[in-house]
Amino acid sequence: MTDLFSLRGEVAMVTGAGSGIGQRLAVGLAEAGADVACFDLAASPGLDETVARILALGRRGVAARGDVTKAEDLARAVEMAEALGPVSIALNCAGIANAAPAEAMEQAQWQRMYDVNVTGVFLSCQAEARVMLPRRRGAIVNIASMSGVIVNRGLLQAHYNSAKAAVIHLSRSLAMEWSDRGLRVNSISPGYTATPMNIRPEVAEQVKQFEADTPMGRMATVDELVGPAVFLLSRAASFCTGVDLLVDGGFVCW
Repeated sequence: MTDLFSLRGEVAMVTGAGSGIGQRLAVGLAEAGADVACFDLAASPGLDETVARILALGRRGVAARGDVTKAEDLARAVEMAEALGPVSIALNCAGIANAAPAEAMEQAQWQRMYDVNVTGVFLSCQAEARVMLPRRRGAIVNIASMSGVIVNRGLLQAHYNSAKAAVIHLSRSLAMEWSDRGLRVNSISPGYTATPMNIRPEVAEQVKQFEADTPMGRMATVDELVGPAVFLLSRAASFCTGVDLLVDGGFVCW
């Protein structure tokens, strides 16, 4: 039964692999048996650490540097990943978060959010699908957020919330477009998770409220996202596509 969840023999590409959820999930895929190409910005200080952790597990890993808003960077990253073998699974985790009142938000702030969190996800899926579709085999998981389903009390982030909603529906749309060509696409919507992004200065004072608003009474650890990601990328989820898996400690039930 455990073989259903094994990723042995798979080659993965993970964007945003230099920190937070992306870093932990890249290592998690290696723990499940995959070789992993890790992609993040050139300035990411944690990318080499991610690869080192993958190599320490006895898996193969490579660091690819670039920007998810640039199709040419992603094409080069996929090419590097293919040196490990045919890319068969992908996790798109790259994203940003910040806050501002909607009525005062600069257009540049709004646009940057969409450039990274929506266009970046689309371009990543596109680059990955271009090698998976001809083989009629693959699985992609995009990291969205419960903020794409609900509006977080007290957080002024209309741009972030709507961008994450777009990621969920983009994932469903791609899932339907590619469903008969062997490629599954799903998303994961984490709730409040203890990452640098979610304990950034503008929300640090609200952490206790986050935990109080979550039925399970705490934020998730990044470790708790590994299982859902491995599941959706593995044979265990072979009939799952177009799914948005909420990993939120029950938050949206309230």
